Amino acid sequence: MYSFKMQKLVFVGLILMLSISACSDLQSLDNNPNSVSQTPPHLLLTQIESNAFQVKGLSPLFASRMVISTSGENELQYYKWNRGSFDEYNELRDVTKMMQEAKRVSKPVYTALGHFLRAYYFYNLTLRFGDIPYSKALQGESQDVYAPAYDTQKKVFQGILDELKTANQTLADNPDVIEGDVIYAGDVTKWRKLVNSFRLKILLTLSKQVNDPDLNIKSRFANIVANQPIIASNDDNGQLVFYDQIGSQYGEYNSSTYSSDIYVDSTFIKRLQDRKDPRLFIYAQRTGNAKDQGLAVDDFSAYEGGNPVGQYSNNIDKASAGNISLVSARYYTDPTNEPHVVLGYSEVQLILAEAKLRGWLNATDAETNYKNAIRADFSFYKKNAEKYSSYVDAQAADTYLQNSLVKFASSDTQKDKIRKVMMQKYLRSFEQGGWTVYYEELRTGYPTFLQPQTGPPPTRWIYPQSEYQNNNKNVTDAITRQFGAGNDKIRAVPWWLK
Repeated sequence: MYSFKMQKLVFVGLILMLSISACSDLQSLDNNPNSVSQTPPHLLLTQIESNAFQVKGLSPLFASRMVISTSGENELQYYKWNRGSFDEYNELRDVTKMMQEAKRVSKPVYTALGHFLRAYYFYNLTLRFGDIPYSKALQGESQDVYAPAYDTQKKVFQGILDELKTANQTLADNPDVIEGDVIYAGDVTKWRKLVNSFRLKILLTLSKQVNDPDLNIKSRFANIVANQPIIASNDDNGQLVFYDQIGSQYGEYNSSTYSSDIYVDSTFIKRLQDRKDPRLFIYAQRTGNAKDQGLAVDDFSAYEGGNPVGQYSNNIDKASAGNISLVSARYYTDPTNEPHVVLGYSEVQLILAEAKLRGWLNATDAETNYKNAIRADFSFYKKNAEKYSSYVDAQAADTYLQNSLVKFASSDTQKDKIRKVMMQKYLRSFEQGGWTVYYEELRTGYPTFLQPQTGPPPTRWIYPQSEYQNNNKNVTDAITRQFGAGNDKIRAVPWWLK
């Protein structure tokens, strides 16, 4: 009897062991290898950077009077847009995850880059709409906040400036190599330069609020220039370099739209022609008739644009007649083309030039910054558009700087000099910098954009329909606070422009 009981216990034990093993195996099978709860921050960083620094495409070029379409009435070209997108919040969720993982593994450099990326995305979001969810945003998982309140635009700007200050200090205190970094290959010092230069850009964006005592714009700006590293050459450019590999190619590569119905805006071409600006040869193709006549690439008369505010059918007729310039083929045929610069030396030098002209810095050499900016942009294209390098070499830059419409010293007034600075921001921005020059025109009035019958350039976008469906009270409160009840319109004036 004792032996039987022992055999029974052994048998039951074996059954239990097999059951536990089976459950363990099933649990292993149930784990999804593509859904991991923990991911090292450097693995997240690569894709986050690639998305953030990507080419912004045609949309800002239509609105900023650089290209026109012949395939129909483009709402951006004719200033007829309405609702904007909150898509950046999807990118910000990944940034939030990276920062959480950085905290988990005690890697503060990734937290610092997270603060920069948050500032970058929230900056673009608040310029697009005005007030936005900021301090309570992205807290669905951590705090069950699914309908976040909107922060005032002023508080958003204060918040992102604070985040950038924190990012700079964290990087200074933790000079660790940054793995997974496709922008600066882990160089912390260059990241600090980009972070601080972006602080300068944001402060200048707020020039209309320069007298707000809470912002302290002038002294903040001067303090950064005097005491912090900023972008000092093209080698410091915050840019994404492209490679001829699937997933790493230039953002507009193989775009069929470019090769068929996207032409260069006549006002953009005219400004380049008037200044004998050789960047025209890099941005645009000669007209069909000019090619047939044998006109050289560097013949300014070989280029002609389309009317951005006329009937698009007239531009179709002009294109059919061979009298309009397509966008340069390199933008859609070259898989590597040129790096996309989010913020670089040329723009930073123009930021410094404008700040000096506005009296924000104790300096009188705004002309030096202005010349540095132009030479740097010519040098950028000499390196990255090699086929056209002879048109933008150092001698070409010196000749260009003597053109009466370009020459800084030929301007007598501060207003005229600022106008020239803004024109150079504009002329250097073809497929570079996204929406920057459009917002600069809203801020300064330069360069003036040709207006269609629908009215002047809109100052914002209407909030997404999804906000009315899922966050109605908060979006309604934000609209009423900013513009008056029910005034969610594209020409309502947000705080930063008042």
